[in-house]
Amino acid sequence: MADRTNITELFLLKGEEPPENPLLVLKPSTPDTTCNLGTITMGYYSMCLNRHKSGEMKYGRTRYDAKGGGLFFMKPGQTVANENIVTEGDGFCLIFQEEYLYGHPLHAEIRKYRYFEYDINEALHLSPQEEQTMIRISKDIEAEYNAQDDLSREIILGHIASLLRYSQRFYRRQFIDRVDHSGKVASRFHQQLSGYFETGLSATQGLPSVKYLAEQLHVSPHYLSDVLKQETGKTALELIHLFLISEAKNLLTGTDLSISEISYNLGFENHPYFSRLFKRIAGLTPNAFKNNLTNWKKDNEVSYGHRLYEQAMNG
Repeated sequence: MADRTNITELFLLKGEEPPENPLLVLKPSTPDTTCNLGTITMGYYSMCLNRHKSGEMKYGRTRYDAKGGGLFFMKPGQTVANENIVTEGDGFCLIFQEEYLYGHPLHAEIRKYRYFEYDINEALHLSPQEEQTMIRISKDIEAEYNAQDDLSREIILGHIASLLRYSQRFYRRQFIDRVDHSGKVASRFHQQLSGYFETGLSATQGLPSVKYLAEQLHVSPHYLSDVLKQETGKTALELIHLFLISEAKNLLTGTDLSISEISYNLGFENHPYFSRLFKRIAGLTPNAFKNNLTNWKKDNEVSYGHRLYEQAMNG
């Protein structure tokens, strides 16, 4: 794993004096600021609201045109590079070490905000009103940062928590807008999932993963799951599981394949796992489902035979 760059090291790389507080820094954006930072593996959290005139951002091995900007989220361990980024308009960049959160509920809470796992091209694009809300909170943080009394850290952490919650709200709005403008992701997800089985990939490649399906849809896995959750109320993994059990029921009903054969054809390497998943979703084991189906067919065949007999007797 590459060495992680902490905040002090970041400032030195940029040729700047180390910050007064090595655990948290807030820098307002100014027009025509240029950033040309080499590739680094981050050792801190970053929330940056910027409008960009030009430049490229590199996330991992993938390059993105940074023109337009947005609100970007990064967490420790992610590798990123800014190349010839030129900013315009108001904005801010808030960076803080994980240590700054120690002993505060936010240390655990921040992990639930999955947008820190999104790709750069899935940045949060704010409306003018939303942008002003975020800038206002950043100015509140700046005021406390400059005050630096015994309550400043607690107040600043409260403001950071507000930024995170507003970001969650605004992402939900963006997911809805995405549906309006580009069609339902759930429909395209289902098409990819169906195609995976129709082409026989399940038998050769195993179970479809969220990562694989996200790649086919050109989004990050966490972004895909969050969009699907907004559209369907279920995550990508939950939808995959529901699809698998639906396919299993179809094969149990319409073929003479054994349960082991069905499990294999669907991509399960572990037969007991298939049975457990089937029971959790269907409410009964594959064997019980098949037995119920056999009994149902027998009952209907007897009923059908009685009807034919009665018709014959009545002329």
